[in-house]
Amino acid sequence: MKMLAMRCLVALSLLVAAAVAFANPFKSKIISSDDSVLEITVPGDHFMKITNFTQDGGTDRAVVEVVLPGDTENGGSTNVLTATRIDFSTGANAQNAPEIGNRVTIAGPAIVKITPIVGAKLFITYKKERDEGSGGGGGGASPTVIPIFSPTPGVTPTPTPTPFIFPTPFGG
Repeated sequence: MKMLAMRCLVALSLLVAAAVAFANPFKSKIISSDDSVLEITVPGDHFMKITNFTQDGGTDRAVVEVVLPGDTENGGSTNVLTATRIDFSTGANAQNAPEIGNRVTIAGPAIVKITPIVGAKLFITYKKERDEGSGGGGGGASPTVIPIFSPTPGVTPTPTPTPFIFPTPFGG
């Protein structure tokens, strides 16, 4: 019985080690009102998924601001996500119903900024991943050959006449 328990323990520890080694963890940050502006750089071959952005307290609404390098046409930045308020006791949303949180994906290159709000705690959960699917046209992408299998053969046989010998009448 001890041998079976030991084998199960070894197998379980190997599974846990593999899960930890190959997990793609999310990162979470808490931003208090006295913190500095949180800046997250997203490289050109990566993207960032924000799955949770909440706000507890404060009167102003927190936003996720994205700055695109070299984008002076649009003023250089835009707000892409507002925080979901979880405390409705203050501010303009004091009596509103609970809000629904949204998610956003930001493609690099970009700089993501979150400015602290006076009297509020912000909580963000995100994950940066490498863009493995960038081969879909343009920018030096080489075409991928995809073999096509057909249920019909490539060469179609053409019918040829079969020689037929006609019988000749006797005595003719």
